[in-house]
Amino acid sequence: MGKDYWYIFALSATVSVITLSLNTYIVICLFFFWLLYVYVQKKISITLLISALLSFFFFYFYLPAPTTSTSEQVNESRSVFYGEIVSPIIETDKKIEFTFRDERTSEQIVIVYFVNDENELVEHHVGQLQYGAVCKIEASLSIPDGARNPYQFDYRLYLLKKAISYQIVIPTLEDITCKENQSLMQSIYSMRTYLLNKTESKLQTDTAAWLHALVLGHDGLLEQETIELFQRWSLSHILAISGLHIGIVVGIIYLVLVRFSITTKEKAQWIMMVFLPIYAILAGSQPSVWRASLMIVFVIFINKIKLKYNYTDILSIVFLLLIIIEKYIVYHIGFQLSFAVTFGLILSSKWIAEATSNMERVLQISFVSQMMILPLQIHYFSTFQPLSILLNVIVVPYFSLFVIPAMFIILLSIFLPTIVIELFEHIFLFIHQHFLHFIMIVDDKFNFPFIIGEIPISLVIIYYLLFVFLMISLEKRNQIKSFQYGMYVALFIIYLTIRPYFSPIGTVTMLDIGQGDAFVVELPYRKGVFIIDAGASFTFPDFEPSDRVYKQIIRPYLYGRGIHTIDAVFISHNDLDHDGSVRYIIEGFEVKEVIIGPYHDLDEQTKAEWKEANLPITYANFNERIIRNSQAFHVLSPEKDKHDDNENSLVLYTELGGKSWLFTGDIGKATERDIVKKFRNLRVDVLKVGHHGSNTSTDPHFFQEIAPSYALISAGVHNSYGHPTEEVLQTLSDEQVIILRTDLHGAVQYQFKKEQGIFNTFFK
Repeated sequence: MGKDYWYIFALSATVSVITLSLNTYIVICLFFFWLLYVYVQKKISITLLISALLSFFFFYFYLPAPTTSTSEQVNESRSVFYGEIVSPIIETDKKIEFTFRDERTSEQIVIVYFVNDENELVEHHVGQLQYGAVCKIEASLSIPDGARNPYQFDYRLYLLKKAISYQIVIPTLEDITCKENQSLMQSIYSMRTYLLNKTESKLQTDTAAWLHALVLGHDGLLEQETIELFQRWSLSHILAISGLHIGIVVGIIYLVLVRFSITTKEKAQWIMMVFLPIYAILAGSQPSVWRASLMIVFVIFINKIKLKYNYTDILSIVFLLLIIIEKYIVYHIGFQLSFAVTFGLILSSKWIAEATSNMERVLQISFVSQMMILPLQIHYFSTFQPLSILLNVIVVPYFSLFVIPAMFIILLSIFLPTIVIELFEHIFLFIHQHFLHFIMIVDDKFNFPFIIGEIPISLVIIYYLLFVFLMISLEKRNQIKSFQYGMYVALFIIYLTIRPYFSPIGTVTMLDIGQGDAFVVELPYRKGVFIIDAGASFTFPDFEPSDRVYKQIIRPYLYGRGIHTIDAVFISHNDLDHDGSVRYIIEGFEVKEVIIGPYHDLDEQTKAEWKEANLPITYANFNERIIRNSQAFHVLSPEKDKHDDNENSLVLYTELGGKSWLFTGDIGKATERDIVKKFRNLRVDVLKVGHHGSNTSTDPHFFQEIAPSYALISAGVHNSYGHPTEEVLQTLSDEQVIILRTDLHGAVQYQFKKEQGIFNTFFK
C-alpha cells in the first residue's frame, strides 16, 4: 500500500469501534459519504475505496462488541482451577490482583485477594505469584459486580472489555499454590518485580511512589489525593508512561552510548530497537508505552532501510498492528487518549513548527493535546478544566526536564552507597514537594471545572469538525477564519455546559447506594436541583462514614447530569445511611442551603464545618411550606420532639411531573398514623417507603389512607436486615401497588415533561 493512505485504514478501524461501542450508524454513514466524496474528487483510487470498505467490515466483525455479556450462571460446583498467571501482579496495601487463564476453558479470570493486616502469611505467599507461573487455585467462581446506577463505573463491563468474564475472590493466599514457568516474558516481569521491591526498600515512600509511576508504570504507592489532583487538572498523562517518557529514555540511552563514545550511533540505534519493547514490558505493558516505543522502533528501522515515510503512516500502522494483536486494547482509555493526542499533534505539526518561541510551542502542544481529547475526557469524567491548558505549560516542562530524568538517576543510584541515594532523594523531594504544593494552591484557588455531563455522538462529530476547520485555518495563517472557528469551538463548549437549561425534562432519581437513601430532584430547564438524603457506607472498625458511596455513585451521577450547583440538600434525620455523604457533597459542589428538621441533632464539628463554608442552615417546621425555585415542599412531620432520630425524620410532601410524592425518611408506624390523622385528605401517588421496607414502618391503615400507586424502596442487595420484609411487601401487594426496589431494579428514575412522566429502572 502506498504511503499517505494508511490513515484511511486506521480510520476504518476507528469507525468500526465507534459503531460497536455506541450501537449507532451515523458515523458509518458519514464515513461512507466521505470515502465517496474523496473518490469522486479523484483523491483516492477505486482500489483504495474498495480496500477501505473491506477494512471497515473486517474490523467490524473482528473487533468485539463491548456490551457482550456473560451468562448470569456460574459453575458453583467447581472449586479447583488449574492454569497460568497471564498479567503482572498488581499489589497495593489493600489488595493483590492478577489475571489467570484457566487451562480447561481458556477463559481469563481476574483473581483478587483483599489483604488482611492480621494475616502474617502474606509476605511468604506473595513471592510465588509471578507472570507465567503455573498455579492451582481452590476457590469459588463468581460474576463481577456491574454498575447499578447511571454514570457509575461498571467494573463488570470494564473486565468484559478485557475479555474477562469471571472473577475469583480468594479468602487466603494459602488457597493458591504456584510454580515457576521460565520464559522470556516471565524473566522480564521478574526483573520488574525486583526493581519495584528494591526501590521500595531503598527509597523513601514518596520517592519510590513517583519512581514506580514514572519509570515502571505502577501507581500503587501514589497517594489517592495526588492521583485525583492530577485527574482534576488533566495531568493524568504525566502519571502514565507515554511518548514524553519514552522520548526521555531514548535521549538518555543515546547520550550515554554515543556522547560518551561507548558505541557508534548505528549500534546505539539497534540497541534501542531491542531495548524499547523490553522496556515497554518493564513499564507495565500499557498501551501508551507500546504506542510510543513501536513508533520509535519503526522510525529507526525505516531510516535504516532508507524508505520515505510520514508520521501519520507510522502512527496508523502501529495503531492497526496493536488492535490486530490485542483486539480488546481498543477499549483501553490509555490507548484511546494516547493515539488521539499523537494524531492531533502530527496533524498540527506544521502550525506548531512555526512557533516563534519555546513557550509558544509548549502552549500550542498543550492546546492541541487538550482539545483533541476533550470529548473522550467528557465521556469518561464528565468534566473539563479549561485552565488545564495553562497549567500543562508549566507542569509538562517541569516533569520533562527535572522529575523524569531525576527518577532514572535515582533508579541507577540504588546500587550506590546509601549516602549517595539520600543526597539525590533530598534534592528531589525538596524541589518536588514545593512544586506539588504550588499545584495544590492552584487547585485551591482556581479549580472551576466545567461540569458538562453526557454528550451524544452527534455533538462529538460537530465538535471535531469545528476543531479540524480551526486547525486548518491556523495552518493556513488565515486569521479571520481562525478567529471565527475558535469562537465556534468556544461557544460550542459553553453550549455543552448550559444544555440542561434548555431541557424541558425533569427527573426524580432514587440512586442505588445499598442500604441507604439518596434522591436527586432536577426541575425542567435546570430551575432547581435538590437532594433528599445522601447516605454513605462506613469504615471498619471505627464505623466512620466512608466517601466510597459519594465517589463511586453520587458524584459520578451529578457529574453525568451536568450538575455543579445544588439549591438545597434536605436531610431527613441524623443517621449515616441518610446523611453520611452530605459532607462530601458540600466539599465537592456549590450547595446553597441545607434544610433539616427542627429536632435534628447536629454535632458541633458539623456546625463548625458548615459555618466555615458559609452554608445556610434552615430548620423546617411542622406544616411549613418551603418554596425554593418555585418548587414547594410541605413539611408533614415532625410536629414535636419524639426523642428518637427515626421518628423525628423530616417528612416532605411535594408535587412533581403531575404526581404527588411523599418522602418519609425512617419514620415508624406511629408517626405514619399521626400524619394521616393530621392531614385527613392526604393522597399520594408515589411513596418513599419508610425505613427501607422495615416492618417497623408501612402501617396498613396509613397505606390505605394515602392510597399510593407507586412504592419506592431503597434497600441493599442481600442486606443483613432482611429489608424489605415480607410483611411490608404483602401490605403493598394487597393494595396492588407498583413496587420499585433498588435491590432488584438498581437506580429508579422518574422522567417527566410538564404533567406527564414515566418511571424507568436501571435494570430493565
